[in-house]
Amino acid sequence: MITIYHNPRCSKSRGALERAQQFAAQHAIELEIVDYQKTPPTLAQLQALHKILQSESPVSVRDIVRDGEEAYALLHLDQADDDALFAAIAAHPVLLQRPIVSFKGRGIIARPPELVDRILTA
Repeated sequence: MITIYHNPRCSKSRGALERAQQFAAQHAIELEIVDYQKTPPTLAQLQALHKILQSESPVSVRDIVRDGEEAYALLHLDQADDDALFAAIAAHPVLLQRPIVSFKGRGIIARPPELVDRILTA
């Protein structure tokens, strides 16, 4: 199964979703679309997702945080440790970087959307 943490208002997320949908259709693979703002991931799910992202290259917790969001500044996350960052994302899902795609134990932040192709292999 391919899973995408998706924000339908984000053009990069829509682009990655389109690529994932095409691949899933071509290979008869189930696609799970998680609108993470409507269905926020739990702290445990975020930690597991972060671990999956390590499959392609080192990814810090800070890399999965959107630091341009108002909540980032309001919560003073610029010096936060990993535990505080995970807790902030769990409480304020708008802070989760997007899109994040996982498949077969591999994961990637698909910015730009073409990066998703690195993990989509039959």
